[in-house]
Amino acid sequence: MANREPSLRAAIETADRALAENPRDTRALIAKGDALAGLGDIRAAVSFYSSALRVAGDGKGLAPTVIADLRRAQSEVQAQAQRFEAHLAASLAGAGFDAASSSDRFALSLDLMAGRKRLYQQEPRFYLFPGLPQVQFQPRESLPWLAAVEAATDDIRAELGALLAEPDLFRPYVEPRADRPNRDGMGLASNADWSALFLWKDGEEQPDIAHRCPRTMEALAEVPLCRVPGRTPSILFSKLKAGARIPPHHGLINTRLICHLPLIAPPGSRFRVGNDARDWREGQAWAFDDTIEHEAANDSGEDRTILIFDVWKPEMSEEERALVSALFQAVDAYGAGGQAWGV
Repeated sequence: MANREPSLRAAIETADRALAENPRDTRALIAKGDALAGLGDIRAAVSFYSSALRVAGDGKGLAPTVIADLRRAQSEVQAQAQRFEAHLAASLAGAGFDAASSSDRFALSLDLMAGRKRLYQQEPRFYLFPGLPQVQFQPRESLPWLAAVEAATDDIRAELGALLAEPDLFRPYVEPRADRPNRDGMGLASNADWSALFLWKDGEEQPDIAHRCPRTMEALAEVPLCRVPGRTPSILFSKLKAGARIPPHHGLINTRLICHLPLIAPPGSRFRVGNDARDWREGQAWAFDDTIEHEAANDSGEDRTILIFDVWKPEMSEEERALVSALFQAVDAYGAGGQAWGV
């Protein structure tokens, strides 16, 4: 090192002069990274390698020698990231951190810091209530009624079975409206690959179906359903055909959670909210924020069918719930009525 230090220092000075003229000089960024690495300052070297990679973009128009240097720089950046993650893991293990049992939020912060996961935020398409937590899947401990709904799975599935024997009862989940423009960027309109049978729809009971499902309605009796007259709750059996997919999308309002109770969930049927992907498992319910990007896939050879319903977020006070309900009743009182919500 001692014999090389003068030449490495000189290389840094040369690179600095080039960068003073053009901070986006890819060769100079790599050269300074190389010199710093030679001096043993790997963290500083990686910062210049990373800058060179950002500047280079897709590498179009660069000389083959520069491309080779960029690949070498990329390898060193990746190796340094692995060394850094190993260092953090060892240090945090000494502090008592266990990814399987410690704070989920802290574990996510590490994944975000390391670039292993992307940060997803609430992006409601219609209405944002500020100050609500950014949570993808709601923690079970905040939903004390969830276990009772799960306990009724067999009875609910029996009621579903009688309805599935009449397949014409199910309609495409997304159906065009004559009184509004219809946009279908995802190919879901009138698509029977994703179909639904409603017990309640847009805040109104569908008595022909609801009365055939007394045990289902009884199981939801103590659930804090999101109630906005003319809009919500919606309670439905949702069927996703074998091989079908629901593309990534966002819901309309962030004051509610969407709940799934899987009733027929063949292996290969799965769901993603933000950076958390899960398989549906029969009888294991969850609640999620649908204003965070989410998608569904059924890669099994059978239809997947779940019960869906929407509830108020537990962080919403009774006053806030009443005010949100009053707000949308006022919206719907203006003109010829509002836009129905989906789930």
